[in-house]
Amino acid sequence: MKRYFIYLGYNGKNFCGWQNQPNGVSVQSCIEKALSTIMRTPMAIVGAGRTDAGVHAKLMIAHVDFELPIADIPQLQEKLNRLLPKEIAIYNIVPVCADAHARFDATARTYHYVVTNQKDPFNFDGVAKIYGEYDFEAMNAAAQILFEYIDFTSFSKLHTDVKTNNCVIKKAYWEQQGSLWVFTIQADRFLRNMVRAIVGTLFEVGRGKLSLAGFRAVIEAKDRGRAGSSAPGQALYLVEVDYPETIFGTELKA
Repeated sequence: MKRYFIYLGYNGKNFCGWQNQPNGVSVQSCIEKALSTIMRTPMAIVGAGRTDAGVHAKLMIAHVDFELPIADIPQLQEKLNRLLPKEIAIYNIVPVCADAHARFDATARTYHYVVTNQKDPFNFDGVAKIYGEYDFEAMNAAAQILFEYIDFTSFSKLHTDVKTNNCVIKKAYWEQQGSLWVFTIQADRFLRNMVRAIVGTLFEVGRGKLSLAGFRAVIEAKDRGRAGSSAPGQALYLVEVDYPETIFGTELKA
């Protein structure tokens, strides 16, 4: 069996999230069903992470094992895109080392969170609408505080199965792009609901309800109850997953 990385994107609006769930249609289940149909055998894939219900991915990576010549990969990609719903697109399928792992070998993941204070009839499903004045300079100052810590228990969904709540944040900043404000955050790993909890707490800073010292205190409390409410999922996008070059096969490069 050869191992491949599948590069894909999806609009998460109509899915219960990336990961298979007993009650709901997931992105993972759709791809596995399409692969199983084409390969005529049950297929399983492993994703680089687990996005929540309604969250999107402009770029998600998953690995899969099968016996298929490299020359047949473009045809497989085309067949997958025909079978998959319009909300899911396969961008590329590339060979990797036999032990490469889409989740555990990822060195960084990058998310965007998109907000606007303007009414847009063409983009309301993919952004979070904010009302009133927000101090994005203060929100950026608070975001810089994230670099001083590694334990983000205060921004983690409760009762998860992870062994540690430590993460190394590499980027965190707000940037205006036309009528939109985009929050970029990159880390070696993310906890369940972490980005949305951070954004929701930064909103508190932006509205003047939480000081920079208060934001720091939220992190140090290691208590989810001290942080702000989770920001809506429809404005969150996984946009990049990084891997070491050594895991890629020599026949193709992503």
